[in-house]
Amino acid sequence: MKRICVSVSNDLMCDNRVDKTCQSLVGCGLEVRLIGRRFSFAPCLEQRAYDCRRLRVWCRKNFLYYAELNVRLFFYLLFSRQSLLWANDLDTLLPNFLVAKLKGIPLIFDSHEHFTQVPELKDNPFAQKVWKAVEKLCVKRCDGVVTVCNPIKDYFKSEYNAESVVVRNIPFRTAASNRLVPSAKKKNILVWQGAVNVERGLEELCEAMRYVDARLIIIGQGDIKAKLENMVKNWGIEDKVCFKGRLPFEQMMNITRSAKLAISIDKPDNGNYAISLPNKIFEYISACVPVLVSPLCEIEPIERKYQTGVFIRSYKPEELAKQITELLSDNQSLDTMAANCQKAAGELCWENEQKKIFELIEAVQKK
Repeated sequence: MKRICVSVSNDLMCDNRVDKTCQSLVGCGLEVRLIGRRFSFAPCLEQRAYDCRRLRVWCRKNFLYYAELNVRLFFYLLFSRQSLLWANDLDTLLPNFLVAKLKGIPLIFDSHEHFTQVPELKDNPFAQKVWKAVEKLCVKRCDGVVTVCNPIKDYFKSEYNAESVVVRNIPFRTAASNRLVPSAKKKNILVWQGAVNVERGLEELCEAMRYVDARLIIIGQGDIKAKLENMVKNWGIEDKVCFKGRLPFEQMMNITRSAKLAISIDKPDNGNYAISLPNKIFEYISACVPVLVSPLCEIEPIERKYQTGVFIRSYKPEELAKQITELLSDNQSLDTMAANCQKAAGELCWENEQKKIFELIEAVQKK
């Protein structure tokens, strides 16, 4: 059986897209080994349908972290057995690219975001240039490129003349909620899930909770989590805003299903978020929870087609609070949107999306 080594820069605990990808690769008849990183305090992984390995990384910040991870990943891949390589995001691409060339084996690059435009690189032009150089060197020489949305596909085509396959980050159909709970029977709970980073509207959302009679649950970890916790404490609204940190997928979805309204309000003035198609949109749909959402270019067509939510009117905290209050009080509209979510979930599922991975693996192996 041919082995494919799949690389990612996180600790494998909560990356649902990578887990789905690996399950699909198993479905292609491949022996899958997923490689991530491990810090000293990392919890043990649960048993999966594929092999998992985590490389111990001592450095935890910025340049030194990425340098150590890439060196360790390079030597691990160089001295292990594989017939194909799958690199998730730009921060694992270079060692995979070098090993693929040295061994003469195919490499697939899976870009989950417009990496060189993420907010963390906005104020670090040197790091941005380094990652741009890696992108320029490697992307056009990969045997296959996968990404999550059309704008990134268009970017790779215009910048490097590289063709991409769009595989959206959509849950399995089995993760969908088959039972609709009337909004009137739900408590006024809001849910936000994902990376707790800048320019995602979280600062404004937390401040808006000062004026909303509801409880906000934030599920995720990120650079501004401590800052938000301090803001909430200073405003005296700890009873209204709850930070759950990272949670396993099913545990996260159980919380999301209990919510009356979900939130996804990334700001369009960030180059990465402006073209993004957040997986939380599909997860909210799968949970049959209406969403308050930014009208970003990839999100707007989906929301207009399936009518599973409403667009944010303003990021000003008091105006945002007013809109949230209006939505929470309109159970009829919420029930209509939840029913639309239930219908959309049957079509927007990984069982349909993974067919593109099957086709890509078949094409790459024929080269």
